[in-house]
Amino acid sequence: MSEQTPTQPSLRRMREFGIRPKRDLGQNFLVDSNILGVIERAADLRDDDVVLEIGGGLGVLSEHLAPRVGHLHVVELDRGLEEPLREALAPFGNVTLHMIDALDLDLAALDPAPTAVVANLPYGIAATAILRTVEELPSVDRWVAMVQKEVGERFAAQPGTSAYGAPSVLAQLSCDVKVLRGVSRTVFAPVPNVDSVLVGLRRTGPPADPKLRRLVSSAFSHRRKALAKSLQLSGAFGPDVRDRTRAALQALDLPPDARAERLSPAQFTALWEALA
Repeated sequence: MSEQTPTQPSLRRMREFGIRPKRDLGQNFLVDSNILGVIERAADLRDDDVVLEIGGGLGVLSEHLAPRVGHLHVVELDRGLEEPLREALAPFGNVTLHMIDALDLDLAALDPAPTAVVANLPYGIAATAILRTVEELPSVDRWVAMVQKEVGERFAAQPGTSAYGAPSVLAQLSCDVKVLRGVSRTVFAPVPNVDSVLVGLRRTGPPADPKLRRLVSSAFSHRRKALAKSLQLSGAFGPDVRDRTRAALQALDLPPDARAERLSPAQFTALWEALA
């Protein structure tokens, strides 16, 4: 007696197309369709939204989103998934499939321009992909992404906590960030070895100036050192940056030897303006 074909789309396509998830690409396919509605509601999607989905996988999230939005851009790197992904997208005339590494995609060239990012992000590129879309897609005002728990907590972390770092500041310079909910490992196949969360971002301001982003990244490059010393060690802000930074911190009613993890995104902006 032949084994019954699974009805869940990801499991069915894995069997029909002989798909074996690639660990090196961080492939964990969604196999619990109940999570799709959770993601959709969290993204507060409108029928005129243009959604960017990074990591199309087997298309289970794509085919859920497509009939609910104006246009869907799906990005997938793995050519081995192209056939099942195109099968999932075939019923919809409002989808553009981009078979490319998301980190190489020309975001500014996307037409129509995205208004939201909704994705089950590959773990290896999750933080970079979110920050890149925040910086390069000013048209986007909402993000809902499935990410590794530690990545979500880092984005939402507050000053002075162990998870707070450059990604926290870079995201929060332009967005309100929240961990929306935990996600069971069992919604994925294969079951990952790490916990996941849904993280949500809502844009509150324009993309940060590139020079401000460079200052933030440099400030956290030597976490055990004072912020002023870290900027001096970076060599990117002039020979007198240590003294100027200490003076600017004091003007902000902060200790001159404050570490980067103590400054809020607003204080980083004020520091950058003082050093400009």
